[in-house]
Amino acid sequence: MSPAVKYTLGRFGLFVVVFAALFPTPLNILVKAMIAFVASAGFAFFLLRKWRDEMAEQLGSAAQRRSAEKARLRSALAGDDDAAEAGDRVAAADAKNEAAADVTDAAAADVKEAAAADVKGEAPADVKDEGAAAGEQEAEKKSEAGK
Repeated sequence: MSPAVKYTLGRFGLFVVVFAALFPTPLNILVKAMIAFVASAGFAFFLLRKWRDEMAEQLGSAAQRRSAEKARLRSALAGDDDAAEAGDRVAAADAKNEAAADVTDAAAADVKEAAAADVKGEAPADVKDEGAAAGEQEAEKKSEAGK
């Protein structure tokens, strides 16, 4: 169980115990609740010291992690490549996997296009484009030579 939950439940339990002890007294219910609240805070200071220290340690380490991450993000935004690379490795791995999948998909599409063109007896589209570019270059050379 989390130290914060243990400490919170301990404080609430002390309040209930003190309130129950004050219940038989002939005071107004709100006065009993206020006395129980103050008394349980005093008892918690002494009785729940260990749980309070554990909770403080947990909160301190969480704050330290957040401040380190904040500093890393600020460095990355300022252009520090090392800080950016030290960031979320899961996101970087996902990006690499997606890029590899895109390359694989593009290669598969090229293979399918080449196979379809081969079945039809035509050259693939990229070969046609290269042939057209070569033809355009020859036409330009001839027009320059004719001038």
